[in-house]
Amino acid sequence: MTRILAIDTSSAWCSVALSLADAAPLIRHQKVAAGASQLLLPWIDELLANSASTLSSLDAIAIGVGPGAFTGVRLGVAVAQGLATASRLPVLPVASLDAIAAQLVKKSGFIDAQASSFVIAVDARMGEVYWAKYCVTPHSLPKRVGDIQLTAPELLDLSGVQFIAGSALIEYEDRLFTSIESPFTSSHRDADIGIEALGVLACAQSMWDQGLAQDVHLLEPLYIRNKVAYTAAERRQQHG
Repeated sequence: MTRILAIDTSSAWCSVALSLADAAPLIRHQKVAAGASQLLLPWIDELLANSASTLSSLDAIAIGVGPGAFTGVRLGVAVAQGLATASRLPVLPVASLDAIAAQLVKKSGFIDAQASSFVIAVDARMGEVYWAKYCVTPHSLPKRVGDIQLTAPELLDLSGVQFIAGSALIEYEDRLFTSIESPFTSSHRDADIGIEALGVLACAQSMWDQGLAQDVHLLEPLYIRNKVAYTAAERRQQHG
């Protein structure tokens, strides 16, 4: 297997994984809120030491580029840029929703649901959701249908979808299903799944196999939203 270091700090979790040639990937994954900057590099050093590896012995660095928390995405991308530049490695940029989709299709609940298409919808704050549709493909990762969208929860397109997953189910459940008569049953939804480095790693391996590794100088965050915060006046207006 390709030796890839995968990093994600686009959510409230700090997550690092390292693929190995003849063993299961090593992983550190922990909810840290604002502490990812203090843990990320020590965790990377730990995984490399535990596998008797060095950065220069790897094939590539994979990084979750968002969309997600603005500061977290910037942190992860900056660390990946520094490590890849120092070790002269290519990078594999992975969209956060694609990584979640790669994780979802391996879960027993999703497999039991036998869904052929699904939506990943995550809380984007500011009363909006990031979402994308996917179709299940045999013997490979799910295929995203179209671009990642940023909309109000009511504008999520659920036509032709049999399963929904992501944090938007927790934050906006009462607003997500206004366009359909029968909301998804508990066996066809997963509100708990979030992004982790193993999902980034799965996507990165597929990208590597397709020859999609790129020069680190081309790496940049994936921003779907131009405006990242309300002004004080907008917050006052929003809350009356």
